[in-house]
Amino acid sequence: MSTDIKSLGSFVWSIAELLRGDFKQSEYGKVILPFIVLRRLDCILDETKSAVLDMASSLPADMDDEARDTLLAGVVGQNIKLYNLSRFTFASLKGQDAKDIHKNLIDYVTKFSPNVRDIFLDKFLFTDQLKRLNDAGLLFQVFDRFTQIDLHLNKVSNIEMGYLFEDLIRRFSEISNETAGEHYTPREVIRLIVSLLLVNDKEALTGSGVIRQIYDPAAGTGGMLSIAEMEMKALNERIRVELFGQELNPESFAICKSDMLVTGHNPENIAFGNTLTQDAHAGKRFHYMLSNPPYGVDWKKYADPIKDEAAELGVSGRFGAGLPRISDGQLLFLQHMISKMRNDEQGTRIGIVMNGSPLFTGGAGSGESEIRRWMLENDWVEAIIALPTDLFYNTGIQTYVWLLTNRKDPARQGKVQLIDASGERFWKPMRKSLGSKRREIPEGATDEIARIYHDMLNGNSDWADVSKIFDNTDFGYREIRVERPLKLRVEWSEAGKEALQEAKPFQKLDEDSQSKALTLVQSLLSGGHWMNADNFAKAMDDLFKTSGLKIGAPVKKAILNAFAERDDEAETCTDKKGNPEADTSLRDHELVPLGEDWKEYVAREVTPFMPDAWVDESYTDTQDGKVGRVGYEINFNRYFYQYVPPRPLEEIDAELKALEAEIAGLLQEVVE
Repeated sequence: MSTDIKSLGSFVWSIAELLRGDFKQSEYGKVILPFIVLRRLDCILDETKSAVLDMASSLPADMDDEARDTLLAGVVGQNIKLYNLSRFTFASLKGQDAKDIHKNLIDYVTKFSPNVRDIFLDKFLFTDQLKRLNDAGLLFQVFDRFTQIDLHLNKVSNIEMGYLFEDLIRRFSEISNETAGEHYTPREVIRLIVSLLLVNDKEALTGSGVIRQIYDPAAGTGGMLSIAEMEMKALNERIRVELFGQELNPESFAICKSDMLVTGHNPENIAFGNTLTQDAHAGKRFHYMLSNPPYGVDWKKYADPIKDEAAELGVSGRFGAGLPRISDGQLLFLQHMISKMRNDEQGTRIGIVMNGSPLFTGGAGSGESEIRRWMLENDWVEAIIALPTDLFYNTGIQTYVWLLTNRKDPARQGKVQLIDASGERFWKPMRKSLGSKRREIPEGATDEIARIYHDMLNGNSDWADVSKIFDNTDFGYREIRVERPLKLRVEWSEAGKEALQEAKPFQKLDEDSQSKALTLVQSLLSGGHWMNADNFAKAMDDLFKTSGLKIGAPVKKAILNAFAERDDEAETCTDKKGNPEADTSLRDHELVPLGEDWKEYVAREVTPFMPDAWVDESYTDTQDGKVGRVGYEINFNRYFYQYVPPRPLEEIDAELKALEAEIAGLLQEVVE
């Protein structure tokens, strides 16, 4: 950022000081940001103001609105639909009576073209802020300070305007810690993601006539889009970058769309609404996509349209791979982004930052596991980078950058690189914490992480504990169901009698049948316990038939449940076909690596310890029909775990004694 822009940023920041006392610090941005946008637009429209008003007065009153917009915006130029039909400008407003400033500013703001008017009125709620300023007697003071800023295109370029806007957003976010993380991703995190996305594409981005489209489905204030453009422009001044996004939060959307306006982009490419339920860019495909979607935010409120789309469109839609649990929608955003990959020679690169949940939450067959399976079996996942904790303003949890592409380099095909960049060599402490943000990634660390990724370092030399490369199938497993036989001992007990009397099937019998059944069962068990439950059941059937008592299967099952107990010394129960009956309480599941035969695994890992166990071969995968269910998980701790031996007891004991002595000294001071 140039010295001039830094000075300009400091001047704008000083205007916020006028609000102290009448506005909370967290509200400063609601006033200053729309005002800076308003001033920029005023400067852009300054030269063509008279021509626009002349054109407007010459157009017929019944003219089509769209045609009118096109003609008026054409007078302004700038390749965007932007104009203002108020007779006022900032210069003429300043010359009016100060007591009329509120009325005149309202006239000015409400006579913008519809796309700009929507930003100020519906999203920024700027008229509310103007009223608050006016009621506090501050409106003319704030307005007058903004008239002192020259934001004409020949004074402040679009790129410089982007720097100014980014700097202001950052500052206002940092003093609003309770909401900063909702709409602002730290710049060093964005720059890391962008560096990783571009490090392998530098050659492809050079030259003339290069056009690239970038998309963020959870655009926030647009920081990711603007920084991605800046980094691309740094590689190639002549590159044409088109930015697209969608945002649900009205204020964040207003800031993002305003940023597009003041930096010369098409604001219509930034859509308002819920990306997951109302895809404003349906059918579009992008060269690069990057995002920081909400962590751990449930999607229950809008689950129905998502579930409907998944059921109706399947894999031809956005969510056909699977639906994650209702409490976390991160993988919905990732599936949405994958659906927008370009199917051409260039393909698409995706960078998304998420927490640890998408890596391992959900067992085989779950929505999360099926989504991971879909991505890995399609060979889209290129690398996953673990970031340091305490990087974000509103959370200290660890986050991960996922890199995906549908045009993998041959050396990466069928493989995934894991990089553990959470260690101390990749971060430094901040001089002053900002909310939960206590650390930052220095520029040198960003370059080093990008180099590790670019060079595909695989556990060599100094990076053995940082970077490792795996086959896609290394993250897969086949979950098989292991059963153990049911072994029951049957004997009379008062507790069993009470349990039977409370059983619903037994209570449905009349009193005479209940009494007779209890007498018969007690007589059958009076000789002692039965170690073969099948023989007991058969004997019970015979006894009931002989006595003429008609008892249904539910009651017989209730009798067995009441008086039978598991006993490893008892004989195995069997079903009608004579097969061993499984004891569901002893059921277990084994995770067999995809590359290994499950029979060999069971022979080695199960049978020696449980000789009577068997595998339920009816427990199969829905996709391949083979025994066991396929699952995928990526557990960073498993691959990068480092054993730290406990401290010697002598050292711990000495430390405890020192603490005891210190406490005793403090207590002595209190007593004295």
